[in-house]
Amino acid sequence: MASENTRPDLPPLKDLTIDNITENVHSINSRCEDARLKFLLETLVTHLHDFARETRLSVKEWETAIEFLVQVGKISSDVRHEFILLSDILGLSLLVDSIDHPKPPNSTEGTVLGPFHTLEAHDLASGDQISHDPDGEPLFVLCSIKDTQSRAISDVSVDVWETDSKGFYDVQYAERSGPDGRAVLKSNQDGIFYFKAIVPVPYPIPNDGPVGKLLGRLKRHPYRPSHMHFMFKKPGYDRLITALYLRGDPYENSDAVFGVKESLITTLGLVSDVKGLAEEYGLSPQTKLLKHDFVLITDQESDSLREDNAWKEARRREGLTVRDGLLVRKD
Repeated sequence: MASENTRPDLPPLKDLTIDNITENVHSINSRCEDARLKFLLETLVTHLHDFARETRLSVKEWETAIEFLVQVGKISSDVRHEFILLSDILGLSLLVDSIDHPKPPNSTEGTVLGPFHTLEAHDLASGDQISHDPDGEPLFVLCSIKDTQSRAISDVSVDVWETDSKGFYDVQYAERSGPDGRAVLKSNQDGIFYFKAIVPVPYPIPNDGPVGKLLGRLKRHPYRPSHMHFMFKKPGYDRLITALYLRGDPYENSDAVFGVKESLITTLGLVSDVKGLAEEYGLSPQTKLLKHDFVLITDQESDSLREDNAWKEARRREGLTVRDGLLVRKD
């Protein structure tokens, strides 16, 4: 009896050449029963092989790339996701998020998650202090959450995180005793949440590892502009990962991870700019103020828009169709 790997219906892998290796790989992978996985692997192999042929990739360059990925894996940990960092600096993270979480014009755009989100954040109440850095400039954050029909959304889980005044996240300190500069809050019945933080500062992404060395070879700086991260989750709504960036930051137009979008750039004001705000929340009138209105879309809105975009791509490319909202090869 023939073994699984020597069945007669499998293609013979002999006399492989530069010209026929790709079709042979496709052929031997063709029995995959998962249509989406089959399509992904076929497309990946096609692009990888075309890249090698187009660039006349050398064995030395291939070995260097493999070793680079090995080093990316070695330096990665639960609190340092170097592969996410690599995806970020190549622009892939933003691209994938934009494809998988499309947004209509009247909603808040998404951006990169970044490598420093954790699940360690404490649940805090609106009005609490999320950062305890004594050197940070005080900031009051006051935000609303609505749907695309301008209706307030209550009970949204709001995950926020930022660096300290020196540009480091809590997880970058070996001696840390717990989370700081991060929290999970809930929006109230009016869709409002608010908290005390510090004014964000620009900072370099970790550049002591393989990704940082790659940036050096590319003559690119490792800096991100001043920003604060937000993640919104509620059943029935499309998860939103986004950030707000401070206008006028020196790295506003050259973010190392391509996360800045014009709609996400904000200008800080003062608490005194809003009548009665200082008295209502017990704040110094000179405290910096970050005020923003977020707009979430429903799962149904997201699914519909994602499928519409998938069909547009299928119609553009011959031989593709859409199944369960995902591109696959036609049977």
